[in-house]
Amino acid sequence: MKALLLIDIQNDFLPGGALAVEEGDRIIPIINEIIHYPFDLIIASKDWHPHDHMSFADNHEGKNVGDHIHLAGLDQILWPAHCVQGTIGSEFAPGWDTTQVDKVIYKGMDPLLDSYSVFYDNGHLHSTGLENYLKEKGVKEIYIAGLATDYCIKFSALDASELGFQVFVILDACRGVNLQPHDIEKACEKMRFAGAALISCRDLKNFLNV
Repeated sequence: MKALLLIDIQNDFLPGGALAVEEGDRIIPIINEIIHYPFDLIIASKDWHPHDHMSFADNHEGKNVGDHIHLAGLDQILWPAHCVQGTIGSEFAPGWDTTQVDKVIYKGMDPLLDSYSVFYDNGHLHSTGLENYLKEKGVKEIYIAGLATDYCIKFSALDASELGFQVFVILDACRGVNLQPHDIEKACEKMRFAGAALISCRDLKNFLNV
């Protein structure tokens, strides 16, 4: 069983959004192509933050976006408020066919703990339930695309590998934040070291015999 995991393709992560990923909109045509490939399941995730989430710089007096704090004992970079529950920014970005999605996973709902991975919060204290869902369905292979390469893609891929799935990251169907030089490159190195295969859409076609 093969699952396509689409990470955080939401308005706030596209150009013009609160936490825009450069060229984030350029993955939309690619997503619209690969969702029609022969996957057994398609799962999409949403960042789904309460307005008082403590990863937002606005919720800390005297702090700015990009500053680091400790949150639940973990290093936490502060972000602009984004993907707040019920806002337009939290909605799936227009232009891709969300009717193909079998299940939506919500993450980042605990105001005291961020959640980059679609499997766990950053402290691995709580599961989103995705692991059990995939294993109950018999999924062995996970193909990952979406936003952003150096954060939610990376941590989702690392967790998926640790949980025993065979992981493929479709790099040209992802875009990164790259807050610091080489962040995307370093993320790719970590994913590869953890056992994830970094592939292109052309590779994907060959793997799936499309």
